Amino acid sequence: MTDPGGGMVVKQSAVVIAVAGVALAGAVTAAYLLGRQSAHVVPGAANAAPKPMPVQHPPLPKAGKEAAREGKVEFDKSRQFVHYRVGAKNVKRIYADGDTLWVGTSGGLIRYNTQSDEFKLFDVKSGLLSNGVFHVGRLGDRIVLGTYGGGMALMDPRTEAWETYNIPEGLGDAFVYDVLQASNGDVWIATWSGANRVRRGELKIRGRWDLYTVENTRGGLPNDWVYGLAEGRDGVIWMATEGGLARYKDGAWTNWNHAKGLGADYEIVRGDIQYKSDPSKVSQHHAKQKEEMGLQNVDVAYNPNYIVSLVVDRDGVVWAGTWGGGLARFDGTKFTNYTVANGLPGNHVFMLHLDRQGSLWIGTNNGLARRMPDGTFSVMNTHDGLFADAVFSMDTGADGTLWVGSYGGVARIRGAATKDTR
Repeated sequence: MTDPGGGMVVKQSAVVIAVAGVALAGAVTAAYLLGRQSAHVVPGAANAAPKPMPVQHPPLPKAGKEAAREGKVEFDKSRQFVHYRVGAKNVKRIYADGDTLWVGTSGGLIRYNTQSDEFKLFDVKSGLLSNGVFHVGRLGDRIVLGTYGGGMALMDPRTEAWETYNIPEGLGDAFVYDVLQASNGDVWIATWSGANRVRRGELKIRGRWDLYTVENTRGGLPNDWVYGLAEGRDGVIWMATEGGLARYKDGAWTNWNHAKGLGADYEIVRGDIQYKSDPSKVSQHHAKQKEEMGLQNVDVAYNPNYIVSLVVDRDGVVWAGTWGGGLARFDGTKFTNYTVANGLPGNHVFMLHLDRQGSLWIGTNNGLARRMPDGTFSVMNTHDGLFADAVFSMDTGADGTLWVGSYGGVARIRGAATKDTR
């Protein structure tokens, strides 16, 4: 039941709060594609004539309703589940930073103080070059964002001043999907057009910026669309791409795709694929990728070579979430693939998260799963407190609280709730 005043809604033991926007419904497939089809923002004067976008770049977004930019929410903190609505926006990344929760959405960055319940929205009016946020984290003492078309942005939390790095500074592309500071100090940046390495993290020195592409690595990087980054043992850098998994170490490249074991075969998952709208039908880019991988005759949302999410666990095992091919586990020698048939709630794995205890959480198109010590999966859905069954982002607070992002909102689930998952 909706509160006519647009305030708090209580439903199924959950408090629903409007934060930085008004809640609206949206299709799951469209929500995910927001991360791949949002604005290509060209830096420059606001009144400058629009420049043509590079071939195959996402189109410009449609203007949305003005959102509340700052305020405070009120609710009963003793409740097990709380829902925060962020409007018609996809929550692509959540970063729990002490008492502060940073929520990256397709409509800007939300800072939420979990103690005072105050929030603030940061977007192009605050100094960003694009409202779409794909990555949120820390780089030194600053908050770093990867944006859709606005490059990499860094904010000083004390002054709220922004600094942006874009193509002129050495960035491979204005679309930034992930940022990683390696143990040796190097900063890696995943972009639409390859992977940057900034040696020793010296961002202001142009000569420290390297760019790795399919061309200059002679195919070592299997695809220029680099979607995720993770550091493994001995400083190994792992990369999630649309063409498979890549490994970089001391200048040497290795890669793996479906032909080498990544992702489940189509015959295994075909009965469980819920998305019938195949992106390759509306995008030449995706059509080309499927043709290169021999999947042109598959007319649903399935591409096991396309890695959407990536983590490396404490044992050095690589976990890769694929687009319809389930969850892949790689021990450095062989792949083991997990699908709905093995207990996952869905085969599109949008998010992977390792909590403070080392447990692996898997966000899918049909629920959130936790991998149990015995290798089985414990599943949560909206009945267990999720805002929606499609899960795109997650982080765990110091007290064990789960913060889970979906299209339109974030679910706050108190730590005790995880004990009862199935």
